[in-house]
Amino acid sequence: MDFPTDLTSIQQRIQEIDPIQYGITRNFRNGAVTKLSPYISRGVITTRDVFEHLKTLNLEWFQIERLVQELAWRDFFQNVWKEKENEIFSDLKQPQENLENHGIPTAILKGETGIKILDEAVKTLYKTGYLHNHLRMYLASVCCNIAHCHWSEPAKWLYSNLLDGDLASNHLSWQWVAGSFSNKKYFANQDNLNKYFGGTQKNTFLDVDYSEFETLKTPEILKEIEKFNLETSLDFLKSDDIENEKALIFNHYNFDLNWKSGENNQHVLLLEPSFFEKYPVSKKVLNFALDISKNIPDLKVFVGEFADLNAIVSTENLYYKEHPTNLHYLGTKENRKSLSTLEGSFPSFFNYWKKIKKELQKEFETR
Repeated sequence: MDFPTDLTSIQQRIQEIDPIQYGITRNFRNGAVTKLSPYISRGVITTRDVFEHLKTLNLEWFQIERLVQELAWRDFFQNVWKEKENEIFSDLKQPQENLENHGIPTAILKGETGIKILDEAVKTLYKTGYLHNHLRMYLASVCCNIAHCHWSEPAKWLYSNLLDGDLASNHLSWQWVAGSFSNKKYFANQDNLNKYFGGTQKNTFLDVDYSEFETLKTPEILKEIEKFNLETSLDFLKSDDIENEKALIFNHYNFDLNWKSGENNQHVLLLEPSFFEKYPVSKKVLNFALDISKNIPDLKVFVGEFADLNAIVSTENLYYKEHPTNLHYLGTKENRKSLSTLEGSFPSFFNYWKKIKKELQKEFETR
């Protein structure tokens, strides 16, 4: 799947959304997914931007509701991150059960599980930086609930390879599959894979009845385990000269191309080595972000820590977008846009959805 980085193509992709077909086919291999997730994750567009577009379409609420609900999942995960902060990097609701190790099956990393749909998925991930959401769930289920790995290591691996890698959506989804952020674990058998991804394979370690999963022993092919190991190098980048004048800070989670457009501001892309040491990404993912940054006029790159930038630009001249990864920033903070202004802690997604659905439906129907 191709993900262009020029602004015209990104805007065109928004125009091409088909909410009706999305609701009907999104779970299938060739379903009408929006292909917008990398741009939302990198802060180029927001869930609110997508909703505003949906309001311009000649459709009824029931025809767009499924898509809006999926957008709301992303906002829900962001709310959890804002509320729980670093707690999202450990078991959130209860410990993961039937745990045997803290690694990643080598067969998953190499795409050699013997299950064709999964092996093709891993190769697609490495080649394109993208995976269908169902494939992410399948891989997570195999890692956590079949190989009995703790979710954290494979979650880091997947995040590092995804163009749309978002720590909240990624890590909390892994926890949901593993049962540490949900009431039960998620399982999918071979019939499920075949149904949604056009397979015909039989006699795999997933070719069992759902009643057998809880007592299923780790298959031999999944017993070899590795640790996640990746370093993101910024050595090929050089910092530009920064002036002590009003500066908008862009970063890996904020490439809002319309932020204060038309104003005479200094645009600074802050790339903190400590951030990428803590949350490493592949070169493909980093290059995707850098390509998107080319849309920002007169952008200056600064490779260093926020404190280093603050030593050059005074706090009163610094502006940034709120995000859980930049709690150490100083200056004028601006909120990110989302579907709803509702914030706080919610016991479940559906509790959150129940609270914002009426608001969004009313807004849509009175447009």
